[in-house]
Amino acid sequence: MNSNPCISILLVDDHIVMRMGLVSAISGEPDLKVIAESENGMEAIEAYQTHRPDVVILDLRMPQLGGLQTIRKLNELNKHCRILVYSNFAGGEEIYSAFRAGASGFVAKDMPLDQLLEAIRIVHRGETFMPPEVSARIGFRAATNLTPREMEVLACVAKGMSNKEIGAELNLVEGTVKVHLTSILSKLGVADRTQAVLLAVKRGIIEIE
Repeated sequence: MNSNPCISILLVDDHIVMRMGLVSAISGEPDLKVIAESENGMEAIEAYQTHRPDVVILDLRMPQLGGLQTIRKLNELNKHCRILVYSNFAGGEEIYSAFRAGASGFVAKDMPLDQLLEAIRIVHRGETFMPPEVSARIGFRAATNLTPREMEVLACVAKGMSNKEIGAELNLVEGTVKVHLTSILSKLGVADRTQAVLLAVKRGIIEIE
């Protein structure tokens, strides 16, 4: 049995030329394989249920069902779904919304192709991928210097989740959650979770649903 199977990929983009280019680039990587393609969000949902790929690469702006809605529906099907957004320039709010919806990473189409290939592997490992160019657009580093994982933890705190619940949601051990929380409090310069959430909301870093 192959101890290092290929990472299976579902491509979702309404531009066939873009999909063809990505298929060509990925086919040259021995550990990556495109197993299905879709041109809109509705097709993506069906394709995911049929093929169960390891990683979904999708654009945010698509017909019939937009990228954000597609991300949410994919996460409803599988909360551990690995979704990598590959989109044209997007504003900070749109990128942030993609992560809030459940995306695991974001790569802009004007970035080097090698960065996309790296992102696929990182996201597949269960990690978050956000290059400096993207974090700068969101304003994470300028506003708080929080890492993408710390942003996820903070968002869970804002929902009133306990450390145990956050660990289950993000697939982290409770001790790791505590480490992230300590770092968050230090970076925000606050004493407790409540103050962290209030400051984050005030700065527009997170929103209370």
